[in-house]
Amino acid sequence: MSVTQSLRPIPFIDLQAQRARLGRRVEERIERVLAHGAFIMGPEVGELERRLAAFAGVRHCITCANGTDGLQMALRARDIGPDDAVIVPAFTFVAAAEAVSLVGATPVFADVREEDFNLDPLSIAPAIAAARSAGLRPAGIIAVDLFGQPADYASLETIAAEQGLFLIADAAQSFGAALHGERVGRFGHVTATSFFPSKPLGCYGDGGALFTDDDELAAVMRSLRQHGQGSDRYDHQRVGLNGRLDSIQAAVLLAKLELFEQEIVARQEIAGRYDGALASHANLPRVRAGALSVWAQYTIRVADRDRVAEALKADGIPTAIHYPRPLHHQPAYAGFPIAGSGLARSEKLAGEVLSLPMHAYLDGVTQDHIVASLRRAVAGSDVGRTASGYR
Repeated sequence: MSVTQSLRPIPFIDLQAQRARLGRRVEERIERVLAHGAFIMGPEVGELERRLAAFAGVRHCITCANGTDGLQMALRARDIGPDDAVIVPAFTFVAAAEAVSLVGATPVFADVREEDFNLDPLSIAPAIAAARSAGLRPAGIIAVDLFGQPADYASLETIAAEQGLFLIADAAQSFGAALHGERVGRFGHVTATSFFPSKPLGCYGDGGALFTDDDELAAVMRSLRQHGQGSDRYDHQRVGLNGRLDSIQAAVLLAKLELFEQEIVARQEIAGRYDGALASHANLPRVRAGALSVWAQYTIRVADRDRVAEALKADGIPTAIHYPRPLHHQPAYAGFPIAGSGLARSEKLAGEVLSLPMHAYLDGVTQDHIVASLRRAVAGSDVGRTASGYR
């Protein structure tokens, strides 16, 4: 049997390896839920919120049904809606723009930095100008921490304070990361995250959470999560949504949280191996000084991206494109304002990015196979180069 055949199939994210490491932890947690029968807002939800708040170093964690609901809850808590504009990066998953649209506000697309894929603070001013030109009130920013690295919150928080903007840190891909010694969860006015199964900390279904030190904001978001509830379940103080995390998903997350710190360390080691082996073969992801990425994805940049992906596929290696089309080119969002005369970096990255298998249980033999295949794919040509050269 060849090396390639013996390694097939290689999972892009290996949840089964994690499950084996967890042993009986998940089953035991779920069995407790089955025994007490409080399937909605059971004791596991409160325990998880306390432990996540302690992990992030904030006063409040409000769990919710999914990350998109979390973004909506944060926006609604500040009464952001019609005639308001919220600035979002164009190079990201659709959820940020979707949440803005669902509350009746208008997403305004800004550009990102090439080096870290995150929202460019220099694109905020032209985005504000575009919003005002469209007759909208600039009200907020959603900064998405793409691929696991926190955005430049020092700059973004300064801009938000100067312009009176509500800053949401979208940590759907970065929970567990840190910036200058502070963990994700402490940035912006509120941080939202997702526990989709493929995330660094994921449940076995949909789930999400919000983090803040603002007592009033936390109280409103808790109310919004449960149909705008006031003093009891039949007292409705505001229009809310059914955004609760169920007890079984909380139980899964509690079990996984026991291993999370170790998995973050493992992700650093795996990313370091990729860095060392691929430095001369592709444009590699960069982590800014003072930042710790949780490596939700390991995303390189190559020219002739599709050919490289096909070569890896032929060797049994899955890849993914995060993301093949920027949001301002999506049919549902094509008519919304954009910063300046165009979003060139978002468009360029969409044509070059390629995500390699990345998870805390990626063993050295498998990673060596991935590296060797990628090297072969780019050998003897310029496909590893981008307009900005190698890393």
